Amino acid sequence: MLRINMLCLGAAASAMLVGAASANPFDTPSTLPFEAPMFDKIKDTDYQPAFEEAMKKQLAEIDEIANNPAAPTFENTIVAMEKSGRMLDRVSEVFFAVVSANTNDTLDKVQSEEAPKLAAHQDAIFLNSKLFGRVKSLYDHRADLKLDPESAQLLKIYYEQFVRAGANLSEEDKAKLREINKKDASLETEFQQKLLAGTKDGALVIDNKADLAGLSDAEIAAAADAAKARGLKDKWVIPLQNTTQQPLLAELTNRAVREKLFNNSWMRTEKGDSNDTRAIIAELAKLRAEKAKLLGYPNYAAYVLSDQMAKTPEAVEKFIGQLVAPTAAKIKDEAKLIQAAIDKDGKKFALKPWDWEMYSDHVRKEKYDLDQDALKPYFELNNVLENGVFYAANQLYGITFKERHDLPVYQKDVRVFEVFDKDGSPLGLFYCDYFKRDNKSGGAWMSNFVQQSKLLGTKPVVYNVANFTKPAPGQPALLTFDDVTTMFHEFGHALHGLFANQEYETLSGTNTARDWVEFPSQFNEHWALYPQVLKHYAVNYKTGEPIPQALVDKIKKSQTWNQGYDLGELLAASQLDMEWHMLPADAPKQDVDAFEKKALADTHTDFADVPPRYRSSYFLHIWANGYAAGYYAYQWTVMLDDDAYAWFAEHGGMTRENGQRFRDMILSKGHTEDYGTMFRAFYGKDPDVGPMLIHRGLAPAKN
Repeated sequence: MLRINMLCLGAAASAMLVGAASANPFDTPSTLPFEAPMFDKIKDTDYQPAFEEAMKKQLAEIDEIANNPAAPTFENTIVAMEKSGRMLDRVSEVFFAVVSANTNDTLDKVQSEEAPKLAAHQDAIFLNSKLFGRVKSLYDHRADLKLDPESAQLLKIYYEQFVRAGANLSEEDKAKLREINKKDASLETEFQQKLLAGTKDGALVIDNKADLAGLSDAEIAAAADAAKARGLKDKWVIPLQNTTQQPLLAELTNRAVREKLFNNSWMRTEKGDSNDTRAIIAELAKLRAEKAKLLGYPNYAAYVLSDQMAKTPEAVEKFIGQLVAPTAAKIKDEAKLIQAAIDKDGKKFALKPWDWEMYSDHVRKEKYDLDQDALKPYFELNNVLENGVFYAANQLYGITFKERHDLPVYQKDVRVFEVFDKDGSPLGLFYCDYFKRDNKSGGAWMSNFVQQSKLLGTKPVVYNVANFTKPAPGQPALLTFDDVTTMFHEFGHALHGLFANQEYETLSGTNTARDWVEFPSQFNEHWALYPQVLKHYAVNYKTGEPIPQALVDKIKKSQTWNQGYDLGELLAASQLDMEWHMLPADAPKQDVDAFEKKALADTHTDFADVPPRYRSSYFLHIWANGYAAGYYAYQWTVMLDDDAYAWFAEHGGMTRENGQRFRDMILSKGHTEDYGTMFRAFYGKDPDVGPMLIHRGLAPAKN
């Protein structure tokens, strides 16, 4: 296919190119089931020669299509492009996965060297005038081609991709665009690598065990293991997660230690050292604004949003605007209760961001009598996965799972499951990699090793990655309820990929707009607390006793607590993203810290004691992971998923019939239809924020 995944570009060592083609494991499709990656045969030194050879092969295929003397047809142009680049797909899907989840110096070097080449490769295709002439000819006469709906959609998407890539520009402007794209790709790679290093270096090193007061024995043991892994004797290490707030801030009783941990997170890439990302950010924002102007858009956000469900920056601003006031009011109420808890505790200090999680938990315990630590024994990772996540999918969609130990993996913690459809036929493979490592990017994500396509005869091979704390040897992997929710969320993405049922890979599975692709994942979160599912997986790992109903009731009652904070940090990050990408091309290069402060103030998202979920300087989503002008999508799709769950609630809840309807109308559609059309067909009307506000406790429930 022609689609090139630019999410986390990367490559290896040019000295290996000579004579490598005949032995490279990416030359031909994998012989493993479902064409699963041959990790037992793939070496770090295979990637760069594979990238180089794959780009060479695809350009030869593209030249043949562009110079075909026959008149353009859908088959000899669009389908031919869809079939091109198979080797590049193979190496890209695997490399992007490994460099994000299990990188090393060799892979980082590959990434740095190949990123600009891949950007140039994409430009060589989409800025090919002869090729675009054939595509435009077909598009201009599309009414006469009598294409089936999916083929017509593919033609439309290809035409729009060419135009958005600059196919209509003059040769002079195409040259400018090529330089911008190459520089952008290099800067994104540099940002990603500096952030990974800065996050590792930002870990809090503890010299005195007493400073870990409040942590469980298992968490202290994990901190000791993290120190040993870094060669630090008689010390403890608390690694940073990707977000501003850190999970252990809810437990550390020493306020000075909490403040240090928070500040390590807050300043991880703003120390003026080799890992400082601010100069890169300022340059990226400027480059993207220039690209947008070149392509005829007022700013980069307008360019990005033109093919999203929201369509325009104004629509996004209107959507976020509906949430700011109720969120601010909720934050104010929560802060009062938290300050009261601090005062009651006999402390004489004003609430600060590093206090919020701890004393929020105090309020939760007092107001709802809910102790997060009391929940963990009921959320053992394997139980959550097999008896929760998989069980819910079985009840809704009839699919089943069987673990496979015969397929190679890229790291020993990775597990593999074969997935079977409701009739017992093979559906695809699911890989999961849940534990944090220093060489793994922060956060959680899903993607494909192999994309589904009837044209290419491929079934989906998908994976989920997360950053849960790995237990000490012999200890169980106990999760927070947030971790549980993350597992359900990422598996919602996996279902979107597994249920892909398209002829063409470009339209398949999760190859959709940012403000649509998070809809299935966030919808799947609802089943984590669904009674039928919860009682099936939430059992005490020691005793086998199910979670007491009284504790379940407390979880449900506490669901709206801290929602002001949770939504506030997300809205602040969303507005940072939008403000950066609404800069016009003639704006000067920005002072990052000053811009951030003004952006939050101007959008009224500078909520007191609620920092953005990501600061500009460590906002991986928007600077290197494809979410530029798209972070709002997480909340936009919350609106969609709460609407969809409200539909389920009104129609009998978790039933096979309802699950099949959702699969048929949403999960298996890919990008074969307009997003608004798909949603209205399922929901019966346009999306609205009502169920979202009620679900978060920002508006009263309807009687």
